[in-house]
Amino acid sequence: MKIKLVVGLGNPGKKYQNTRHNVGFKVMDELAKRLEVFKWKERDGALYFDCHLDMCRVVFLKPQEYINLSGDVMIKFVNFLDIKLEDILVVSDDLDLPLGVIKLKEKGSSGGHNGLKNIESQLKTNEYKRIKIGISNDKTIDTKDYVLGKFSNEEKKKISLAVQKAADAVLDSIGHPFQEVMSKYNVKVKE
Repeated sequence: MKIKLVVGLGNPGKKYQNTRHNVGFKVMDELAKRLEVFKWKERDGALYFDCHLDMCRVVFLKPQEYINLSGDVMIKFVNFLDIKLEDILVVSDDLDLPLGVIKLKEKGSSGGHNGLKNIESQLKTNEYKRIKIGISNDKTIDTKDYVLGKFSNEEKKKISLAVQKAADAVLDSIGHPFQEVMSKYNVKVKE
């Protein structure tokens, strides 16, 4: 049976819970809720759950190291479960996308995202599927402080919708060709 791995990026611990960097975790939590999973398992520095969807075993993963070590945790699951590159999907925040916009990509650069950089170095390629969630960018605030900052009430509404949409896209990607899912969810953003 084919095994797929869906990884949501974020930082562990209460301190980081609702920060911009943790939208990947928010999507994993939304998926757990939809799939009626109430208890995450622990293994190899991660929280995870797995279930069968569309004739696949799907493992949903939240690395519990800091975000810049996400790949170190993820690679243990990739190796242990012998997961193929094309069966990996990573969900992360993106500073270069407008707030609440989601973008699906089959490959690409890390865009300076330390979690994605670490994943690339572990997989030795940037050719893995990803769903990026726009958190916008405020050039007046240091990037580190910005990504570790919390959303305003106004922003929370947009992010909440983006998390729902990203969760839909994850579920769609399990049973459908990724190209199809990309054309369904990727919207042209007006500059």
